[in-house]
Amino acid sequence: MRILVDVTEAAARLEELIELAFPGDEIVICRDERPVGLLTPIARKIASFEGFLALAEEGRKNVPPGTTFGHSDFCDEHGLHK
Repeated sequence: MRILVDVTEAAARLEELIELAFPGDEIVICRDERPVGLLTPIARKIASFEGFLALAEEGRKNVPPGTTFGHSDFCDEHGLHK
């Protein structure tokens, strides 16, 4: 959602506007009814390892409890790699 706010009002309500911008609202700061600034949150980058762990956890939810890995695709009947 886009919110238009005058400079003086923005100064008085800055903390509240930051809270509105954090989840994704766009705060347009105006002077004399013309846009002069934009208040948006800084994107937080997720480290690649944190992203990997999040994907792994998400994948585990789809595996029934007690499921084991079958090595038949990778190993022969003696357990040796194909």
